[in-house]
Amino acid sequence: MSTPVATAVPVLEMREIIKTYPGVTALGGVDFSVMPGEVHALVGENGAGKSTLMKILAGADIKDSGAILINGTEVHIDTPQEAMRLGVSIIYQEFNLVPYMNAAENIFLGREPASAAPGMIDFRKMYADAQAIIDELGVKLDVRVPVNQLSVAQQQMVEIAKATSRKSRIIAMDEPSATLTDHELENLFTLIKRLKEEGVSIIYISHRLEEIFEIADRVTVFRDGSLVATKPISETDRDDIIKMMVGRELKEKIPKVSAKLGDVALEVRNLNRAGVLNDISFQVRRGEVLGLAGLVGAGRTEVARAIFGADLIESGQIIVDGKEVSIRSPQDAIKLGIGLVTEDRKALGLVLGMAVRENISLANLGFLSRFGFIKRAKEREVAKKYVADILIKTPSIEQAVQNLSGGNQQKVVLAKWLFTESKILIFDEPTRGIDVGAKTEIYQLMNCLAENGAAIIMISSELPEVLGMSDRILVMHEGSIAGELTREEATQEKIMHLATGGE
Repeated sequence: MSTPVATAVPVLEMREIIKTYPGVTALGGVDFSVMPGEVHALVGENGAGKSTLMKILAGADIKDSGAILINGTEVHIDTPQEAMRLGVSIIYQEFNLVPYMNAAENIFLGREPASAAPGMIDFRKMYADAQAIIDELGVKLDVRVPVNQLSVAQQQMVEIAKATSRKSRIIAMDEPSATLTDHELENLFTLIKRLKEEGVSIIYISHRLEEIFEIADRVTVFRDGSLVATKPISETDRDDIIKMMVGRELKEKIPKVSAKLGDVALEVRNLNRAGVLNDISFQVRRGEVLGLAGLVGAGRTEVARAIFGADLIESGQIIVDGKEVSIRSPQDAIKLGIGLVTEDRKALGLVLGMAVRENISLANLGFLSRFGFIKRAKEREVAKKYVADILIKTPSIEQAVQNLSGGNQQKVVLAKWLFTESKILIFDEPTRGIDVGAKTEIYQLMNCLAENGAAIIMISSELPEVLGMSDRILVMHEGSIAGELTREEATQEKIMHLATGGE
């Protein structure tokens, strides 16, 4: 992509931005600028400071010091409303939607079109305008449906629609592609190119580096709260960016280790749930990583929720270690040694206001309790062990998990299940929104678990991850298993052929 012609005045300048939290310097004097009509990629490991900088730009966080200039004029952004007034929109990695409102109400929240009657909303216009925006994004979605009934990918597109509907001149997108299918991603890129032609500036944060080279004009790399470098995209490559991000070269991106396979740990036979799952049957053995691939909406997460007892099945059998079991709740699953690392870690995997210590112990409080009282000293000992073992970056085990980066939040979720000593682990999008360094650490942890006899089911929308980590791959299509591939025969083309309904 060609770099836009430089102008004398950037549309956005952030100068010497400093932001600290208790025990952490999130930004240590950062300079960042964006030109009109530019797609400027912002990359770095989790905790590098990218999202913090965007929260300051959005008025969601207040900088300790520094200056923000828009079109050469210094501004003070103290609230999200002020950011929007100045033409700045942020699409956050973790959604900012009202779950019981429908898509149209979320898109126009606070900007509802007025009807002729005083104080009334013109719902017909709001629904028509919202549907037009969604249709332009190429999404199949009824804007009258409450967002809590939409898939994660559909919710992401509602967030994008909300931002673009404001006609903002600066739009920051924080991991917008993490939940999208290839078709939805293609629509997003088409939208970005159109916005750029209209003079809109895009700040694009992503851990998927291949996307950076497709759409960005320049790239800025952050590490440990500092700016490492800003380069035209034509003057760098993937290895150069990774080296700047992590401070070292990562020779092996997906370090798969094939463990010795043991007995069948989990078997499901003919699981059914009307309109969702159709005769799902498979086995997973100890030491095996079973990949579960398919397009968004194929039923992969629904399989995980059924096994974990989060959704009840209408018929079928679940067999653990050769014995048929009844799993009617997550508590039943946990007692049987089954753990689920959920796709949406903030909504379903963590209690954000609680400390790292409390989240790690949450699924196994019985082990730490006596006569109904938690042994706090033991709980602190356990938390410190897992923080050290899996390299969770936190100033303290008492830090609220909402203040950690996405990658470190995911590690807290993993620590929770490691503490339960679960021997059957389901990883649903385990590296969503996580940087390349943290991804490698999670892959290594999965290898270690498999080598120690754990049976792992890994659901992922990233085909290189599925191909790289799986011993065997099941592909789902419209609630059914469309096919099975061995590690040796699997390719991206074969997976996509099955995922789209091919024989």
